[in-house]
Amino acid sequence: RTFCTYSYTSNTRMSDSDEPLIIQDLRRYLSGSGGETSVGSDSESSSSGVDKMQALPVSAIKSLLCVIQRTKSETMMGLQMELKQASEQMLTFAKDPMNSNMLGGRSHIALASGCELFMKYITRCFLELPDFNVCIEQVISRGQRFSDISIAARDRIATAGRAFIRPGSTVLTHGWSSVVSSLLIHAAEQGTHFEIIILEGRPDASGAKAAAKVYAKAGIPTTVVLDSAVAYVMERVDMVIVGAEGVVENGGIINKIGTYGMAIAAKELSKPFYVAAESFKFARLYPLNQSDLPTIGEHMNKHLNFVDTACWIATGGVVGKEDTNGGKSDENTKSMPGLVKLPKEVNVDNPLCDYTPAKYITLLFTDLGVLTP
Repeated sequence: RTFCTYSYTSNTRMSDSDEPLIIQDLRRYLSGSGGETSVGSDSESSSSGVDKMQALPVSAIKSLLCVIQRTKSETMMGLQMELKQASEQMLTFAKDPMNSNMLGGRSHIALASGCELFMKYITRCFLELPDFNVCIEQVISRGQRFSDISIAARDRIATAGRAFIRPGSTVLTHGWSSVVSSLLIHAAEQGTHFEIIILEGRPDASGAKAAAKVYAKAGIPTTVVLDSAVAYVMERVDMVIVGAEGVVENGGIINKIGTYGMAIAAKELSKPFYVAAESFKFARLYPLNQSDLPTIGEHMNKHLNFVDTACWIATGGVVGKEDTNGGKSDENTKSMPGLVKLPKEVNVDNPLCDYTPAKYITLLFTDLGVLTP
């Protein structure tokens, strides 16, 4: 099976002549244009809400398969060095703030987990098949298994988790997660009637977008609330289900900002807090607090705007009073109604992820089964 469907006649690309081939592969798979192995239905949390994007670990694995197809190494040690170098290049690319949009605002943690998983598979395969050429043929022939890994994992998670959603219950979730949406939609398709309350998911409104583009179309009664209303609505829900960017070694999770606060509120009100995540997101990290998290999206701090969505102009004159501003208005206000202009003396902090300790998590829904943290 051929995974890299375009010809490599040089190490150049029209848009970037110095970009390594492994990064070109990663870009193609992240954008869902990876040719034969592109899995159109495989998506993850993204800054655009519910855009179709390859899961980071799957994109990393596919890119490493392309390295194997191009390799000129004749020994396993040489190939492992190539794969290690390619993995490091992808992680460097993922950690670069300028590439945050390509990753959809997602953490590089899942990408690192995918690289590590594939490297372990290569080592195990070589131990089973010491002949180098036979081993490579086996890895390439099984490549489609990695292409389907995310979809198969989501299906198993949906099957395991739907039993926890009781008829007539109300589920609270946060932002957009392909795993969580698959679980909830699967439960609804099996005839379970329940309601969803979803946080808007600032700063990218991913929760509101998921409500509009996914849950409403699935026919599930859905209510969108402000992120700041999480404690207020917690007493109305029966459970909380969230996804994860990564499941760390101490049983906690790293996920979209606001997850930690949601977990604290759930614990205080004795609501079960469930996490749905694929096993390939298990990360070799051991954070003890928020400062131990990898730095993600620092450059976005300077580009975060605050908008008064309840002002007169933003609501079309329904709420508030018109601010004539002396009859003057600048271009920024015209293009972004309700924009709050901050003076340069005011700093903005915009973390994308937070760490939720294991003590706040009830159960993990994974493709390996239902686990305790």
